[in-house]
Amino acid sequence: MQQIINFIIRNKNFLLFLLLFSISIVFTIQSHSYHKSKFINSANFLTGGVYNSVNNISNYFSLKYQNNLLTEENNHLKSLLYNRTEKDSIYIDSVTFDNQYKFTSANIIKNSYSLSDNILLLNKGANDNIHEDFGVISSHGILGIINETSENFSTVISILNTTSNISAKLKSSNHYGSLKWNTKDPRITQLVDIPKIASFKVGDTIITSGLSSIFPKGIPIGTVHDFKLDNTENYYEINVLLFNDMTNIEHVYIIENLNLPEISNLLNGNSNE
Repeated sequence: MQQIINFIIRNKNFLLFLLLFSISIVFTIQSHSYHKSKFINSANFLTGGVYNSVNNISNYFSLKYQNNLLTEENNHLKSLLYNRTEKDSIYIDSVTFDNQYKFTSANIIKNSYSLSDNILLLNKGANDNIHEDFGVISSHGILGIINETSENFSTVISILNTTSNISAKLKSSNHYGSLKWNTKDPRITQLVDIPKIASFKVGDTIITSGLSSIFPKGIPIGTVHDFKLDNTENYYEINVLLFNDMTNIEHVYIIENLNLPEISNLLNGNSNE
């Protein structure tokens, strides 16, 4: 302990300089959007590189399991292609083959699910034409929305995040609401603002509503686990059992709406009038 004190006394001027220098850097980053953007991109690059290395090692020891998942996914896609009904073709045409949407495969190299505001880290970034507000899904359903990108990596606001708010609906009707998360269970999210007149039952499927420019209509989310009326007794609060196991995800698809720039310009133009 005495040696530590002596070291601090001997180097007090240098340590004071480091402290003041660090404080000045923090204030500079916080007060200038350009510096803040560069700092975020650099942080994503450094942490992304570390997590990518760790993920590569982890992937090596789980190749058999991941191959089984890919086989299952391929079988599911073939089933959709060769056994689709007229109703199923609506999903396939609008989500898989519609020229409005472009799909890019990616891997999750960091996944949090035990916090209140969980974030995913992907191994694709600006160099792969990935940008903010792109949707992210797996073969089982939605995962979240991209909020930050660096050159080679991107972060995703998970659906297990208190700031996440995604438009979703009952598959059996046109009643839609907002998908949120109450932080209690990573297997279950909440669909709120479903009107009392809506007719549904436990086990019914929840899908994306298509009322946003991020996700196409019909992306699966989960099933009705249970439900209750809210405090006003005018709307249902539905607990949705997710199709995705949010604690065990690796392969994902990034959705780009090719019409998003046109839609954004139109909406921004109207809002400025």
